[in-house]
Amino acid sequence: MTTTEDRVQPNETTVPLLPCAAPEETLSFWRALGFEVAYEQLRPYVYLAFTWSGFQLHYGPAPKDLDPAKEWSGGCLVMVDAVAPYHAAFTDAMRRTYGKVLVKGLPRMTRFRAGASRFSIVDPSGNTITFIRRDEPQDLEYGGSKELQGLARVLDNARILREFKMDDRAAYRALDSGMRRRAEDAPVVEQATALAGLIELSVALGKTDRVPEWGARLRALTLTEAERTQVEGYVADPVILEPWWRPDAG
Repeated sequence: MTTTEDRVQPNETTVPLLPCAAPEETLSFWRALGFEVAYEQLRPYVYLAFTWSGFQLHYGPAPKDLDPAKEWSGGCLVMVDAVAPYHAAFTDAMRRTYGKVLVKGLPRMTRFRAGASRFSIVDPSGNTITFIRRDEPQDLEYGGSKELQGLARVLDNARILREFKMDDRAAYRALDSGMRRRAEDAPVVEQATALAGLIELSVALGKTDRVPEWGARLRALTLTEAERTQVEGYVADPVILEPWWRPDAG
C-alpha cells in the first residue's frame, strides 16, 4: 500500500513572503541591486516577486500599523556556499546606482569584514534578508570565547555581536566598557584593535562625537607593520582609520 510519505519527494522550494509597506521603494531598491521583477501588482493589494541568481523574494500586504523604522517587519535567511561574492555584487550595484554603499537607515546593507560568515540587507519596509554561509561555525560563545581573557575576550564578543547578532549598539557598548576596564593591562595591538572597532561603530551608529577621542588614542599607539595589518583586518573598511594612524606607523 502506498502511503503519503512514499509519495512525498525531497525537492521542495520555500519562498519567503515578506510584508511590504513601501511598494514603489521596494521595486526601485531591488531593481537597483540587479533583481528581476517576476511579478508586480499594486492594486487591489500589493504582491511583488523578485528573482536573483537562484532564489526568490515575494512581498505581500503589510499590516496597517507596521512601522518599518522599527525593523520588526519580517525577514528570511539565504543559505549560500560563500557570502563574500554576494556582498561584493550588491556593493558594486549600490555604488553604480546610488554612488555609495547604503549603510544607514532604510534600505541598507551591513558591513562585511573579510572572513565573516554572514551579512544582511534591510529593505525599505524594515525586513531583514540575511545571507549566511552554510558551514557557519555553530560553537559561538556570546560574551567572548572562554579561551580568551581580558580585552581579547571583549574583542571576540564584539565581533560576534557585530557579525552574528547584527547588533552594532551592543558591540559598541562592549568595546567602550572593555576599553575602560581592560585596556590598561592589554597589549598595544589589542588596544588599537578595540579603538579601531569603536571608530567604525561610532560612524555606523552616527555617534561621531567621540571619534576624535578614539582616533587620538589610536594615533598615540606605536604599532609594527604586522600589528597595523592585524588591526585593519578587524574592521570592514580600513580606509576609515587612515586619518588616525601615526605618521611613522609601520
